[in-house]
Amino acid sequence: MEAKSSQDDYKQVKEDVQALRDDLAKLTRTVSDNQKHNVSSLRDEIRRESLEALDSVRQKGDEALRRARDAGDRTAHDVESRIEERPFLSIIVMFLAGVLVGKLFDR
Repeated sequence: MEAKSSQDDYKQVKEDVQALRDDLAKLTRTVSDNQKHNVSSLRDEIRRESLEALDSVRQKGDEALRRARDAGDRTAHDVESRIEERPFLSIIVMFLAGVLVGKLFDR
């Protein structure tokens, strides 16, 4: 009787160990699947936020470029207007600037 009871206990322990192995394998698969899903979600979120940041930077760059072009156009128009108002003075100033730059390069 004692031997039968020991065999039954051994079988029960063996079944319990196998059940624990199965449960551990299921738990490992579940954790692995959840981690894969989390990584995928995180990657998608990072990609989306990166694209949003890139669009924002692009818009700000385009706006800065537009403002710089406008300022350059206004400056060029102002210079043209001043040259038209006083052409002789403009020629003298350009001549003197050329002489000054030439002297600087001679040294």
